[in-house]
Amino acid sequence: MKTIIRKTMLYKTGVEYGDYTMNHVQGCAHGCKYPCYAFLMKRRFGQVKDYESWLEPCLVSNTLALLDKEIPRLKNNIKSVQLCFTTDPFMCGYPEIEEMTIAAISKLNAAGIKCMVLTKGVLPSKLEKLSKKNEYGITLVSLNEKYRKVMEPGAASCRRRLSALRKLHDAGCKTWVSMEPYPTPNLIKQDLLKILEEISFVDKIIFGRANYSKEVSSYKEHRSFYNERASEVMCFCKEHGIKYHIKDKTITK
Repeated sequence: MKTIIRKTMLYKTGVEYGDYTMNHVQGCAHGCKYPCYAFLMKRRFGQVKDYESWLEPCLVSNTLALLDKEIPRLKNNIKSVQLCFTTDPFMCGYPEIEEMTIAAISKLNAAGIKCMVLTKGVLPSKLEKLSKKNEYGITLVSLNEKYRKVMEPGAASCRRRLSALRKLHDAGCKTWVSMEPYPTPNLIKQDLLKILEEISFVDKIIFGRANYSKEVSSYKEHRSFYNERASEVMCFCKEHGIKYHIKDKTITK
């Protein structure tokens, strides 16, 4: 696969539930059709030309060397490192990315740094052998495979994601699910409770609305819809002893 060189790797993120992050890949082959903030920003600042070039990921070849330099300087300030906010650490069809991701997590763990992982790919069983302080998550906004194929054409199937997450949970790892961007009924009609029941084994759920979407904003009841769904998530989590985080601006007046 294509590679690039970067000057820095670890940085403090402005994402509300994040601390430090690293993005050791540029681009994402999962090709999500809902507005992708990462793609929009990379295109805006000229790092990728268009959607087609975004779908051709480039691995940062000097990732581990950068970590060797930055970890000693930053480790006392870092609570956790998120992999990743502008790409996917276990991108389907790219074993080179998986190999680099495992090596990076191992290096961070060796320095006593916890990692938080989020993917639309398949979490590998190798993660079981790494620090039990790590938290492994998947993005899941629907169980409908037809919807997934349209909106996340290059990502792993919903069932494959869930199966891999469940295996890590059963191995004693901390697990979580990001339900963002959750779709409005004009995009797909579905029962949120059924999805929540499927992920009731996880330690934490993050729920958020869809942003930058004309389809969502055109749905007249989108404010009340998200208020009601957020309330449903909070009630479910409280009943099942699951930690939760409702993203900013999901609940509105």
